[in-house]
Amino acid sequence: MVNGPLRRGRRGAAVLRKSEGSIRDAKILLAPFMSASNPLMAESSGPVSSSIESALRTLETEGSGIGALSAALKGPLGASFASTVDRIRQAKGRVIVTGLGKSGHIARKIAATLASTGTPAFFVHTAEAAHGDLGMITADDVILALSWSGEQPEMKNLVNYSARFAIPMIAVTSNAESSLGQAADIVLELPRAREACPHNLAPTTSTLMQAAIGDAIAIALLEGRGFTALEFANFHPGGKLGAMLKFVRDYMRTGAEIPLKPLGTKMSEAVVEMSAKGLGCVCIVTASGELAGIITDGDLRRHIDKRPDLLTVPVDDIMTRQPKTVPPSMLASEMLEVLNSRKITTLVVTEANKPVGIVHLHDLLRAGVA
Repeated sequence: MVNGPLRRGRRGAAVLRKSEGSIRDAKILLAPFMSASNPLMAESSGPVSSSIESALRTLETEGSGIGALSAALKGPLGASFASTVDRIRQAKGRVIVTGLGKSGHIARKIAATLASTGTPAFFVHTAEAAHGDLGMITADDVILALSWSGEQPEMKNLVNYSARFAIPMIAVTSNAESSLGQAADIVLELPRAREACPHNLAPTTSTLMQAAIGDAIAIALLEGRGFTALEFANFHPGGKLGAMLKFVRDYMRTGAEIPLKPLGTKMSEAVVEMSAKGLGCVCIVTASGELAGIITDGDLRRHIDKRPDLLTVPVDDIMTRQPKTVPPSMLASEMLEVLNSRKITTLVVTEANKPVGIVHLHDLLRAGVA
């Protein structure tokens, strides 16, 4: 408990620190000492509101930059963009993406996006290039150089190397008349836009535009090549993307794990099988092993009140005929869409209408697909 009157200043703060009461108790005790002129526990709605207003201004400013970029692509920038995509597509080697500072960070991201979508690419730091990394660049490659001003002195050695060995260079800059722009074979001149920084200094809008044009190049190459989801899976075996790009056969339960019962089985036996396998369903098959239907725990709930003799009737009377099935070759991401769209938790996997596996939503959750 707090002993003695509360006072402002260090002594008062020390007393509060010694208090064993909750924060709520402290607020009650401090209420008489809070004034409009000097509130000890003032509400933070003002600062929060200012933060939101700042965020909205930032997004609006950056959105204007993307809008300007879209407009430019419909105009003069369009021809240069098409030439860039063609030049990269025809290259025998890789795309060398380079930049310095914030442009360097964006260049690294662009290289990663290109590589993951089927265009071999890697990042070379502009400053490190002059200290041996130029050896990573061959005559079969294409250089994609990012510099908003186009006047970075560190870019000079790379520009000279490009000219010496006739390596095509594409400049991404806001100034086609800059040193980089004049040295490049193709110039993607991005429209000049105000930075979101109130001082118009910190690279914000400009870096977003660089990243956007990089994405546009990668996707144009992807679509032009006919890059498929299966090819994408080859480059993304890990993480959630990798999990979603695996196949149904990678997740299905097989063999004795599949709950199976033949036509004519009594419902009591089907319920035992359903309970033993723990998947909330049982597959009903013909004498030749083909799928005839399925009984789920939902079917049990729907019939238990209507059929007092439920456990003695044959499964033929209760099962859902022609249930939804999927092939083992379906992508896990597509299977998840089927589960969600039908609002079910289990799918039977069939080949030639014979059950070869079964997948439960929980299997996908454990694997990181859902």
